[in-house]
Amino acid sequence: MAEGDNRSTNQLAAETASLEEQLQGWGEVILVTDKILRWEKPWFPPAMIAVVSFIFLMIYYLDPSVLSGVSCFVMLLCLADYLVPALAPRIFGSSKWTTEQQQRFHEICSNLVKTRRGIVGWWKRLFTFKEEKPKMYFMTMLCSLAVIAWIGQQVHNLFLTYLIVSCFLLFPGLNKHGIISKYAGMAKREVNKLLKQKEKKNE
Repeated sequence: MAEGDNRSTNQLAAETASLEEQLQGWGEVILVTDKILRWEKPWFPPAMIAVVSFIFLMIYYLDPSVLSGVSCFVMLLCLADYLVPALAPRIFGSSKWTTEQQQRFHEICSNLVKTRRGIVGWWKRLFTFKEEKPKMYFMTMLCSLAVIAWIGQQVHNLFLTYLIVSCFLLFPGLNKHGIISKYAGMAKREVNKLLKQKEKKNE
């Protein structure tokens, strides 16, 4: 058991080191983005939502076709991939990195590796579920996709995408400041109260 844990830890460390090497050119940008997503300053959340809202308003105003939108998005990714590693050190000064910044960069890469592992593990469990309980898998997927299709039909696609992107960007800050755990705890307490009331009525 211990040997398996050590192997897993070593593999995680190797994957993290590999990812750090791949993202080294993006290090300064990743650290700045991390500060924004974790709301290190109180004006970060409204500024972030303002930028996202402006981008989606421009998309709504220009109303590009799917092909044009995808092409522009991929083009921006290619430009960023080429320009950021070259310009970031000159703008931020990578030679001025502190031990704390390097440690935070390591933590971010480690979390990204763990997230990737979690997604792969979830995907594998889904296929295991399909093999072990095909009927349950079929019904679950059918109902889930039907609900998603119904939501997509009721809400405008661009607005739905805006909500998803906004929630995704706000999640790290909400989690760091304990807002999610606070309201999740409140919801859990309310559910427990309802269950206890129901049990008393049944008695």
